[in-house]
Amino acid sequence: MTDAQPINISILDKDYKVACPPGEQSALLESAKFLDSKMREVRDTGHIMGSERIAVITALNMANDLLRTSNVDKELGQELPPRLKDLENKISRVLEDAKQLEI
Repeated sequence: MTDAQPINISILDKDYKVACPPGEQSALLESAKFLDSKMREVRDTGHIMGSERIAVITALNMANDLLRTSNVDKELGQELPPRLKDLENKISRVLEDAKQLEI
């Protein structure tokens, strides 16, 4: 059983209730604020419409930033951890599906 407590966050003016472990509330709120800021940057370019597409592009940008600054580097001969590889594959599929819808 978990002691997680519900906490309200807002991203792109939409409210979400998220279960959060004790002591993690401030980190969750800071993460939500950061994500909201990044999603607004993507939205404000005017090139991408729809909150789902904005979220995917933002996630892709954040994953790219993370990989650039982390020790996970293919140039060093390291493979992506399975969880990141799975995320990369999912993002690629979503972007390919979105690309096909545009045609």
